[in-house]
Amino acid sequence: MPGTPSHSTVRSGVETLPDGRLRCWIEHDTLQGVTPSMLDWWFRHLEGDMDFEGQRLPRYRVWHPVDHIEVTYTQHLADGGVGVGAQLHIVEMFGGNPRHKVDALSDIVRLGEQGFGHRPQWHGLRVAAMDYRFAFDHSRAHAWILHNIEEVGQFERFLPALFAREGGVSLKKPSVDRVQ
Repeated sequence: MPGTPSHSTVRSGVETLPDGRLRCWIEHDTLQGVTPSMLDWWFRHLEGDMDFEGQRLPRYRVWHPVDHIEVTYTQHLADGGVGVGAQLHIVEMFGGNPRHKVDALSDIVRLGEQGFGHRPQWHGLRVAAMDYRFAFDHSRAHAWILHNIEEVGQFERFLPALFAREGGVSLKKPSVDRVQ
C-alpha cells in the first residue's frame, strides 16, 4: 500500500500456544507526528468522511484503503459519546481477500491516551481480545499482521492534519479507563 512503512521496520510474529490458540504480535516503529491524544481522538471519531489528498473519503477507508469496508458505532455512551461501554460494528477483509472477511461487533473496553482495547465477537461469541489473542488460522493470522502494519503506517499520512482541523481544540481531557 503506498505511503506505508517498509515491512522491514516492523517486527511481528505468530505463535501457536500450547492450547492451540494463536498469539499474534506486532511491534511498530514510533509514528512521526502522531501523538497519544490524536489516537485517543481518532478511535472516538472513526465514522464519517474526511478530505484526503484532494478527495472526500470515508475516514475508515482512508485508514486502510484496501481492507477497510466500513465501521459504525452501534452503541454509544449515555452522553452520546464513545468510550468504554460503546460498541463498534467492523467490516474488513484482510488483504482484500473475501476468505479473510471480518464482520464483527466489538465492545470497547479501554480507550484513552494509554491505548485502545476492544473485544470482537462473531456470531455472538467473543473470539478475540485486542490485546491480540486471535482465533485465526495461520493464513488469516499472517494476513492480519500485514493488515495491521499497513493501517498503523497510514496514520502518519492523515491523522495529524485531520486532528488539527477537527479535534485539537475540542478534545476533552480523557479519563483513564481500566478493564476490571
